Amino acid sequence: MLAISPSYGDQLVLKNDPKRPTDKISRDLGVSADQFIACFNNVNPTPGGNRPESAERVRANKRVLLPCLQKANPNISNDMLDEVMDRYRPGGRKAQEPLR
Repeated sequence: MLAISPSYGDQLVLKNDPKRPTDKISRDLGVSADQFIACFNNVNPTPGGNRPESAERVRANKRVLLPCLQKANPNISNDMLDEVMDRYRPGGRKAQEPLR
């Protein structure tokens, strides 16, 4: 069963999005799929794949995801994480640009 967590507004986000290619992302980051999923479980993604409403949301998610992944692979840098996530994010980097 997938865990569902409340997010901003009335929408819900599936924490383990079945559309996210965790096998490819984890491979590119040099961590296991289970490690990536465990780290991502504490991230609060924007509902429905929409652009984030603020730069703070982007920073807050990065403060959770990056250190967790670095415990599994200390070679992961901020730039590497951005590059890999942008590669598999529908819309690429532009989709991560905050609305404000």
